Amino acid sequence: MMSIWVFGYGSLIWNPEFDPAETAIATLPNYARSFCMRSIHHRGSEAAPGLVLALDHAPGAQCLGLAMRLPSAGRDTILTTLRERELVSSAYVEMHLPIWLKDGREVTALAYVVDPDHGQYCGDLPLAEQARIIARATGRRGPNRDYLFATQTHLAQLGIADGELGDLSDMVRRLVDKSLA
Repeated sequence: MMSIWVFGYGSLIWNPEFDPAETAIATLPNYARSFCMRSIHHRGSEAAPGLVLALDHAPGAQCLGLAMRLPSAGRDTILTTLRERELVSSAYVEMHLPIWLKDGREVTALAYVVDPDHGQYCGDLPLAEQARIIARATGRRGPNRDYLFATQTHLAQLGIADGELGDLSDMVRRLVDKSLA
């Protein structure tokens, strides 16, 4: 049976909702991790959209994340659940993309890439605007800021630096602290 890998770059890192058979730090070329998708389901609502991370095509860029190999047992159920979660709207497109594992292996992984022609796409929002949205939005899976903070924390635990996420987290914390004062 052929191995199936999934590339996690946001919440899949810290909440995959399955137990991977194997994990490895991985690099996905020509894509960037970006808060470029409005969330109307999980971290916001249609009335007050939040923002979630997506893989945005960016020639020359590299996204560091976590590759997760699906276990053989229950694989079809895992894939169904994963697709229900990630493809809740048509803003993400499931793609099979080459990734490089930290140990040098090249594998093909399922990756959820944003469709730049979809209405939820919002690439190039200024960081201050991203922070304002994330500080306020809440959806079915909780406050948008918790998603940001959990992603930043788990990337750091994996040794993956993302300066923009760190800056954004600091900005959101300041906005939240200011609103509570």
